Amino acid sequence: MRQDIPNSPNHGSTSFQKIADVFLAQDGLPFSNILTSEQIERAFARNNGLFGQHGVYSTPIVLWAFLSQVLKDGKEAACQAAVARIASHCLHEGIQPPTHDTGDYCKARAKLSETALHELGKEVADELQQRADESWLWKNRHAKLIDGFTFTMPDTPKNMAEFPHPRTQKKGVGLPIARAVAILSLATACIMDVAIGPYKGKETGETALLRSILSSLYAGDIAVFDRYYCSFMMIALLQLQGTDVCARLHQKRTSDFRTGERLGKGDHLIVWTRPARPDWMDQETYDRIPETLELRELRYAVVEKGRRTKMITVVTTLTDATVYSTEDIAELYSFRWNSELDIRAIKSSLNLAHVRCKSPEMVRRELRTTLLAYNLVRTTAANAASLHGRQPRQISFTGTCQYVLSSWQLISCGTLTADQFREHCLGLLAQIAACEVANRPGRLEPRVLKRRRHGYPLMQKPRSVLRQELQKHCT
Repeated sequence: MRQDIPNSPNHGSTSFQKIADVFLAQDGLPFSNILTSEQIERAFARNNGLFGQHGVYSTPIVLWAFLSQVLKDGKEAACQAAVARIASHCLHEGIQPPTHDTGDYCKARAKLSETALHELGKEVADELQQRADESWLWKNRHAKLIDGFTFTMPDTPKNMAEFPHPRTQKKGVGLPIARAVAILSLATACIMDVAIGPYKGKETGETALLRSILSSLYAGDIAVFDRYYCSFMMIALLQLQGTDVCARLHQKRTSDFRTGERLGKGDHLIVWTRPARPDWMDQETYDRIPETLELRELRYAVVEKGRRTKMITVVTTLTDATVYSTEDIAELYSFRWNSELDIRAIKSSLNLAHVRCKSPEMVRRELRTTLLAYNLVRTTAANAASLHGRQPRQISFTGTCQYVLSSWQLISCGTLTADQFREHCLGLLAQIAACEVANRPGRLEPRVLKRRRHGYPLMQKPRSVLRQELQKHCT
């Protein structure tokens, strides 16, 4: 029992415990110490991010409201709805509520430390991974899935200056777009780290972004990624820090299974030779790169009923065929698809496909807050999985979100006694554990829309030009 936290879930408007309570980080649950009020406060204190301790818009209240925004959608995701939730909380606590004007809230939200949000999201993911059940791991090892994605934002001048739209779109027509690369845990489905940058420009590609967060991959981990990242330098950099690799062979490399040391049918050892030093790498790092890499290359068939057989060629640093069979490597690489599903869940359920903030600084804060919320929801699902003998990935992320949101105001208002609160948490986790992801092998659906949308044409000219044309027609 944490002695410095009262038994009641309601600890006043200045406590970060409100945030922890919402995500069921309670004593007696499997991962109660992963998110504590002290942990959140320390993260913001380290980065001089504590403000408004004696006012309505304090750091914990603003963070609590911001998390509620990114978890909700539609009207409930608006700043006005966040202010309404803060006002409701103040009335319950007997505090003078803020005005309906959202300006003060937006100014307070801009004070949230992006670094603290980033550190807190990584901390939650790291601690959950360290305490993950052995049954969640792949052969007692942590596999990390790597994938990239993009998201858009409002076309304000500031956003457009830092995140310009692609050259294929006319000026004033397209939306600012950012590129991101994420490292995800196969065991817990948490986001371990994310790097973001403009969609175009020097050193803004996915491989460059991945290199900036390689420190989030640890010795003993296995990095699983697609062919785009499969290069000599990437594999060598990962091996230097003790991280193994399982990746699909890059399309520009050819394979010849008649060469090398044969390990089995469609399975052999090969040697890659170090290329010339790339422009982005300094000489000191290049000197540390080995001149050759011994890798294992294997080919297997993916057979699905009703579809053409697909041949997959994978390279890996897991060269011991007696420990890792061909079937094991094929299974490991097949898990890479989970990164696509996880990113789709973040984009669709947490509205990351298009963020709402109008400046680059706030865009980054919204991204970090969204990923923190995602990891907290995944931690809640892990609690349910641990208590009910399931895997975290068996539990629906969307279903967990819905149950968390259904109890958001009830828990944050602190109307329950300590015993009622614990019973509520246990009952909620039982419901979450029942929300299993459906197993639908061989699912095949046409990419068409049945419902007719509004027949508005796509925007082909800047908004200012369209307004002028409308005025001409009106006169």
